[in-house]
This record gives sequence, C-alpha cells and structure tokens, in this order.
Amino acid sequence: MKKEIIDAGVKTAYDNFYQAHDEAWRMLGAKYKAQNIVDVCRGRTFTKVLEVGAGDGSILHYLDEWNFSADMHALEIAGSGVDIIKSKKLKHVKSVQVFDGYHIPFQDDEFDLVILSHVLEHVEFERMLLREIKRVSKFQLIEVPRDHRYGMDKKMKHFLDYGHINMYTPSSLRFLLQSEGLEILHDKVSMIEPAVSKFNAFVNQKKSKNLLKSLKIDLEYQAKKFAGFISGKKKQEEFANAYTVLTKKATDLHIF
Repeated sequence: MKKEIIDAGVKTAYDNFYQAHDEAWRMLGAKYKAQNIVDVCRGRTFTKVLEVGAGDGSILHYLDEWNFSADMHALEIAGSGVDIIKSKKLKHVKSVQVFDGYHIPFQDDEFDLVILSHVLEHVEFERMLLREIKRVSKFQLIEVPRDHRYGMDKKMKHFLDYGHINMYTPSSLRFLLQSEGLEILHDKVSMIEPAVSKFNAFVNQKKSKNLLKSLKIDLEYQAKKFAGFISGKKKQEEFANAYTVLTKKATDLHIF
C-alpha cells in the first residue's frame, strides 16, 4: 500500500479553501496568471497540455476561453477543486483527476506542456514534483509569487495562512530549475495589476473607496513600471510580485 506523502490535514485545508474562498477574487487573479502563460508561450503551439495543481480551474477557464489548447487536462490534490473544475464543463478540458501531489498518473513525454502556476510555493518536496513534471512533458511553464523579500520571516503567519512554505526570487527559481536540468527559454516578471490591488483593498479588506485611494494605486503601479523600464531587469525583478518561466528538458541533475 503506497504511503501518502501529503498530510491528510493539508488536503482537508485545501478542500475547505476551495469551498469557502471567494470565486470573484480567484477569477480576477487567475485572469492575469493565464495572461502570463499566454505571453511566455507566445509563438508556440501546444497540442496536449496538463495543469498540475489546477485548484478550482480558474486559470483553465481563461485558457479554455482563449483556445490555448484543444486538449487540456487537470490534476488537483483537493477533491472539492476537482468537483468545481468538472462543474465548469470547459470544452477543451478532457480529464480532471485527484492526485497525491507528487506522482503524476501519465506516461513519459505524454504532454507538450505542463503548467505549474502558483504551486511550488506550497510544495514540501519541490524537486520531487519538478522531476515528475519533467518526466511527463516536453515543455514546462512555472509561475511563482516573488515572496522572498527582506523581513519575510517577520510575516510567517501571513504566508502560512496562504499555504506558502517556499520563498522565491527570480534568481532562486532559475537556479532551482536549471539545477534540475531544465533550460529556460523565456521568462516574464509581473507586478500586481491595479484591478487586483483595488479589489483586495476595497472588497476583501473592506476599506472605504474613494477616487484619491484608487488613483494612488494606479500611480504607484505606473511609477514602479516606469522605474523598472528605466533601470533594467534587476530593478524589474525587485519590483515584481510574480515570475513566470517557460522551460524545456535539457539534462539530468548532476552534482559533483
């Protein structure tokens, strides 16, 4: 009998999260995550695609709507997430399955592309999962939040409340992926869009909404974007809230 790697309490937590979490909030964030996927994959066509850790299917909703691929599949550890994805009846999504978080129930090189969007930060054994997605795919799309900043250790509760147990910068993610034998083909840094910041402030946090506060969010976003444009890649990565990478298989892991 195969021993479960993910604790039962973790599975329950994600089940409850998808059942209780606000759909409008998840759909808004997913729209920009899906756009990052499209941007990084621009100019390439993927016939068969798998999303690992698909959540409630919010990203798949947009990829389906935008005809990203005619043959898409999903894996998710939470049964509630799988039920929600199935209920969406997405025309290009051919299968949706519960999995144990690490063992992907497909053959070697079965997929042109595997998507891992905002998953690695939740994964205890991240290299184990990366090796599995590398096994079943020709190309890999990984996006993580840029949580690794000064003082992050002072905000443990904040990150753990979101299930974030790994912290990344663009440099640290590149190191991880390349050390696992993945060649980086294209990447993108992105900041939180003003629409997301406004929803979080005025809906989630229930702050009073006025024109001045809304304008301040817009101006801060534009100021950081301009400063990054002027200063170059290093500053863009410092301002980034997420990092998206497209990779392909290159080598196996070699140490010493």
